[in-house]
Amino acid sequence: MNKIAYIALTPAGVKIAKKLKSHYAGNIISKSEKPLDADLFVDDIKAEIARLFANKTTIIGICSAAILVRSIAPLLQNKQDEPAVIAIDDLAEHVVPLIGGHSSSTLGNGVEIAQKCAKIIGGESIITTAGDKNFNIALDSPPKGYTLSNPQHYKSFMSKLLTNNQVSYPQELTWFASSNLPHHPDAELTITVSNQLPNNDEYRLTYCPKNIIIGAGCARGAKSGELISLIEAELAALNINHQAIAYIASIDVKSDEAAIHQVAQYFKVEARFFSAETLEGKSHLLKTPSDYVYKQVGCHGVSEGAALAAAGDNATLICPKVKSLNGTCAIAQSTAAITEFSGKSQGRLYIVGMGPGQDSWRVPEATYMLEQAQDWVGYGLYIDLLGDIGKHKTHHQFALGEEEKRVRFALELAAKGSQVALICSGDAGIYAMAALVYELLDLNADKGGVSDAAKRVNVQMAPGISALQGAAARVGAPLGHDFCTISLSDLLTPWEAIEKRIHAAAKADFVISFYNPVSKKRRTQLAFAKQVLLKYRPNDCPVILASNIGRPNEKIRYVKLIDLNVDDVDMLTLVMVGSSNSVKFSRGNGQDYVYTPRGYSKKRKISQ
Repeated sequence: MNKIAYIALTPAGVKIAKKLKSHYAGNIISKSEKPLDADLFVDDIKAEIARLFANKTTIIGICSAAILVRSIAPLLQNKQDEPAVIAIDDLAEHVVPLIGGHSSSTLGNGVEIAQKCAKIIGGESIITTAGDKNFNIALDSPPKGYTLSNPQHYKSFMSKLLTNNQVSYPQELTWFASSNLPHHPDAELTITVSNQLPNNDEYRLTYCPKNIIIGAGCARGAKSGELISLIEAELAALNINHQAIAYIASIDVKSDEAAIHQVAQYFKVEARFFSAETLEGKSHLLKTPSDYVYKQVGCHGVSEGAALAAAGDNATLICPKVKSLNGTCAIAQSTAAITEFSGKSQGRLYIVGMGPGQDSWRVPEATYMLEQAQDWVGYGLYIDLLGDIGKHKTHHQFALGEEEKRVRFALELAAKGSQVALICSGDAGIYAMAALVYELLDLNADKGGVSDAAKRVNVQMAPGISALQGAAARVGAPLGHDFCTISLSDLLTPWEAIEKRIHAAAKADFVISFYNPVSKKRRTQLAFAKQVLLKYRPNDCPVILASNIGRPNEKIRYVKLIDLNVDDVDMLTLVMVGSSNSVKFSRGNGQDYVYTPRGYSKKRKISQ
């Protein structure tokens, strides 16, 4: 849970949200009828709050606390797994963590976020949880590297503690020592720290240190269930709590192995990967070194080496390598809770279609990907158009025409373990970078493809709204029946192929959206297309010229096909030519509209 959103329904609320956004990033969300300077607008604010909560997004509402409570109430289930929900009044005087006061998040728990927000806006944080108020410690929210093993006993334990006012706990741990807990060595209530399975004792709170590393290896295509069963059997034999697992470790050539990632998901931890050279550096500590493994991957042991490399210099191999038919695992234990991870995550490339221009046309999944990525790669103009959402990101800008250079850079950057967003206008899969990404992944390195490490990157793509959809939405429904798109640029496609497509689309009576219609050097292709189309369509066939769709300088014009002039078109113009059935008409508001009927008139005649 590291996403954040602000609900702001008034100008004062937006002002407060902007202050907080400068520290935490995230989106400011408001109602669509409010003329506010927000990032996103929605019609149903309660439904949006519920959606954000369900998606584990931290919610800061500069609005009535009642709106927040009523929106999330049906979704409240397990406080250990719920995001923080914080209410702030419009005067910025009071900050109250309503839900998730002890949630786990890279942003901090709800209490911590509320206290930070109060400092940023100059207000007062109102903390109501019993532990914080009475003992200056949140016992159900342990520090990084620890988890509460028996949360089901927390409520009764706190009730007894507030009554008995004595507890035994390990004073050497800073977390406890800095609290106001009333210590007594012989108290009936006890707090312990152990990675063993906890006893069912409501007089004892047990905190589990994340000091266990599972080293894993498997054959290509192995089933995750086999590996999970192998690991669980060894953990059970050692009486180790699953919550003690800090992360799963393996060799980097397995960074795209589905089974390894599924194992990590099963144990609710990350998967990290190490080079063969790093694993070989632990060869002197291996219990079961293998010359065969060395010949295959360049180190004498994957699971043991990965467990030891991840657990640190003072680690102990408490379970040497064990094997199943297709998998291996080893278990290492660190002397302390592991709070800093070594190795690399699997790199991730997000291919993001940001839409034609305006923020409201960017799909939520694309916004999520942009927020998740640390590095943004793209044409400089596209990155600039995204505005403040990219304030805390590392930008890698490339010039127009450097498409392959930017895609290759993005893939190789992701190969280093980074989370990278490759930003495209419109839809990334329509005349944009998605096809080039997969082309470079498909090619061998000696044929112009990317490195083996880049081929193991996790690639995800968010759909976008293409210019043809944006233009169609502005003018009516010209795409109401069959349509196609044709790029008139012969920079990458032979003109002979483009000619064939124009003839075929014209003859088939498709509505046609022409991308890249002209350039400074290319002036004849659109004129050629016009002459072909006039053979099949009436002179007054409607043509839509749409420039800068979704941007402040948006411009839409209508012309008849016979009047289409190349000089009225530039590279930022989409040319959409109707079919022989497309209709242009005017409404009482003085606006012109175009639609292409699909044939419902036939149904009307039948019904009549």
